[in-house]
Amino acid sequence: MCRYELNGPLAEELQCSVCLEVFTDPVSTPCGHNFCKSCLNQCWDNSQDCKCPLCKETFSKRPDLKINTALRQVAQLFQKKSSLSKSEKHVQQIIQDRIRKIQDIRHSAKLRKKTAEREKLHSIKRCPAELLEMMEEKQKTAEKQDEELIQELQQEITELKMRNTELDHLLHTEDYFQLLQIDPSLCSPPHTRNWPEISMNTDVSVETLRRALTQLQETLDQKLSKTVDVTLVPDTVHPNLTQSDDRKQMSHRGIKQKLPNNQERFDHYPGVLGKEGFLSGRFYFEVQLKGKSQWNLGVARESINRKGKIRVSPQDGFWVVALRSGNVYWACADPCVYLSLRVKPQKVGVFVFYEEGLVYFYDVESRSHIYSFTGQSFTEKLYHLLIIAPVNYK
Repeated sequence: MCRYELNGPLAEELQCSVCLEVFTDPVSTPCGHNFCKSCLNQCWDNSQDCKCPLCKETFSKRPDLKINTALRQVAQLFQKKSSLSKSEKHVQQIIQDRIRKIQDIRHSAKLRKKTAEREKLHSIKRCPAELLEMMEEKQKTAEKQDEELIQELQQEITELKMRNTELDHLLHTEDYFQLLQIDPSLCSPPHTRNWPEISMNTDVSVETLRRALTQLQETLDQKLSKTVDVTLVPDTVHPNLTQSDDRKQMSHRGIKQKLPNNQERFDHYPGVLGKEGFLSGRFYFEVQLKGKSQWNLGVARESINRKGKIRVSPQDGFWVVALRSGNVYWACADPCVYLSLRVKPQKVGVFVFYEEGLVYFYDVESRSHIYSFTGQSFTEKLYHLLIIAPVNYK
């Protein structure tokens, strides 16, 4: 396999003895030595005599220099071959780096999974079920991120191998005209992602999640001193619902009021939103649901559909738990999750961690966890939501 490098006998023959680089516009002196035209002119411009920089032969008259077109073409071909060879080696090195990165990701994922399984087995009797669920969710998220990184790396490797094949073909071609006409970008470093900056999160330990849950539980145990005092928004209230004078209580009268059908109002399901929306931080509110046989409670993003039949799910902007037929509880996830609750909640607390993507439902009286939406991505304002009726869900 032939490779061209800027060294060896050929390189010496094509090297200007003044600048020590491959010839650019080579010219020949009467004594038969070759130099770059600009290098030779510079030597003679800075000297009183016109002599050969190599053998020192002096010329009585400054020679009229003509570019040696054949030598120039040979020098250009050599430069192209040398650049292509360096580029090919660089591409091959990048390919090997990407292969090692994939191996590193898979090795890290394997260690993380083993660690998580070991800690889960050790802690399964001591940790609450919701903690283990959160750990499983975090593990799945990490695995998905790993797979996305590997797919992107494999795509980059495929593109680099195509470029390497093209470079290899050019290095072996005898079509010198094709070599002189190649795109200069082929000799430039390929555009690739700066993978070394990627950090792989291997921390899915029970201890980390336990600390998060403990912090949450301590806050709840302190009766959540930062409980939001929810005021309901009249413009969102369904006509069949009646508000108290302080706008903090809602009842279903079954009698439709004459209210403007504005854009914000629920017009099919008897629902209402809280007045204040949140774009960051943590907030908590409680709703007294004693005596209600059916309801949907949680938070909703600002852009939810409020007209006609509504499908309640995170995909549609709702993070809600629901009661059906007086004793059947569901978390309206994708798909919905049946909740087996030991005690029928009379007062439900909803705790939202905006940046963490967590919506936590809590039975205030029994001090027990109901359900958590984890790993969510919030991009809009979130509002308190109450719908006193069954709605469409999966």
